Amino acid sequence: MADAFENILGQPKVREFLRATVSQDKVSHAYLFTGPAGSNKTLAAYAFAQAVLCPKGPQGPRGGNCGACDACRRIMRKKHPDVRYFAPEGASGYLVEQIRDIVSDTSFAPIQAKKKIYILDRVDLLGVQAANAFLKTLEEPPSDVVLILLGRTRESVLPTILSRCQVVPFRTIPASEAAGIIVQNSGASLEQARMALEACNGSITRAVEFLKSNERLGFRRRVLEVVGCLRKADDWDVIGFASELVVLVKAPLDVARAEQEQELAENADFLAKSAIRQIEARNKRQLTAKTFESLRHLTAVVRSWLRDVVAVCAETPELVINVDVRESIAETAAVTDEARAAAALACVRRCDEAISYNVSPETCIDAMLFEIRDTLYGRAPHASGTSTRIR
Repeated sequence: MADAFENILGQPKVREFLRATVSQDKVSHAYLFTGPAGSNKTLAAYAFAQAVLCPKGPQGPRGGNCGACDACRRIMRKKHPDVRYFAPEGASGYLVEQIRDIVSDTSFAPIQAKKKIYILDRVDLLGVQAANAFLKTLEEPPSDVVLILLGRTRESVLPTILSRCQVVPFRTIPASEAAGIIVQNSGASLEQARMALEACNGSITRAVEFLKSNERLGFRRRVLEVVGCLRKADDWDVIGFASELVVLVKAPLDVARAEQEQELAENADFLAKSAIRQIEARNKRQLTAKTFESLRHLTAVVRSWLRDVVAVCAETPELVINVDVRESIAETAAVTDEARAAAALACVRRCDEAISYNVSPETCIDAMLFEIRDTLYGRAPHASGTSTRIR
């Protein structure tokens, strides 16, 4: 029977290790999950949290994934108040103040469960000062706290952090294998699986969710229509496209915000003021993370289209991923060249960097579209003030 770890796709050794850890009651205080983007580290962290916090325990129905209790449902939806997710808030990594807030938070008792789970993403971006503020807690956290750190490689994580955690390595999943896993879990065709994988920055789990969402498929379709229209777009067209994409990027945030407000209203009478403040802080972090996710999804779709243009310019059309818009890719490749298409990809990279620096979505998208158009098609710089460039 399936359990909490069954959906950690492509990582059989990780599944076996986490199952054994929970079933044998050998849960440690700190873990470091290492592996490339798309290797399902975040999903595994939430599955681990679910197995640990399920009140029916690892020996209960489906081993911590009973699917019937409130705790399991909340963790699956990333709504449980005792499962906290953090990502770097600074332009170059975690802020010292952010880490101090996390350390302070660990001293509070759990709101609903017997333990609290802290998931810290991208700890390879944890600098020396921020790490020093975290070391004592990482070495000896409160007895009701489990820390799960996520990083890209062992080597990229500070030795002082590495030495205080149990390391769980996640393997790189080859693209061909990843596409096959997506086909098995979504019923999509291989072409659709490859497309979804590109649109989701290589994440198998997100790709499966993507293929099951009409809203996300529609978002991708419109993004591809926009980049395909840039060749004939004047400045006002580009500004209009950017405004439309900003609305589409923010649409999931409005839904998430409404759900958060409803959930808080339903539970407000049963929670202390301190618990409400913790939930509000968690909700704010979730909205920030969702904003980044939506923007990364946008840039991933644009990047995949430009890579297809590069492939056609390089006379390797068999490598095209977005086969449903092959016509616009061919039209663009016919009037540009490989070097300009590669330079346009650099524009997307600069947009990603600007997002990391918390530049507004409006500025990021506007500037990216203008730079892609001008780079691909050799347009002269437009009038000053029409858009803000990414530098």
